Amino acid sequence: MKFKTLMIIKAIVCLGFAPLLLFFPAFLLGLLGATFDPGAAFTARIYGASLFGNLMLTWFARNAEDSPARRAIVLDLLVYDAIGFLATLYVLLSGGLNLLGWGIAAIYLFFAIGFGYFWLPQQKAT
Repeated sequence: MKFKTLMIIKAIVCLGFAPLLLFFPAFLLGLLGATFDPGAAFTARIYGASLFGNLMLTWFARNAEDSPARRAIVLDLLVYDAIGFLATLYVLLSGGLNLLGWGIAAIYLFFAIGFGYFWLPQQKAT
């Protein structure tokens, strides 16, 4: 997969979840079987804002050439998605989400692996 393709897919996923978390947190958390209270609403909305930030980063950096700045972006997204996977896995295993939560974990794992691939040193063709 090309870097640009991964960044576009990430932007689309962020575009799908960010508005739901910002404007309809009870709906999304209800689908996932999570409890909803004012603290959950606040957390969901702040996370939605974070996803809008990720959307902007991934969309506008999708054409970035290999550089220290691009490697910093890749490392940021790798760490973000790896932590997201581990946090989601923890909540799933503790019973905080229903089976749909495994889809969220899979999305995080997909992106962690994808950005991990681009973090590894690439062999230059000679």
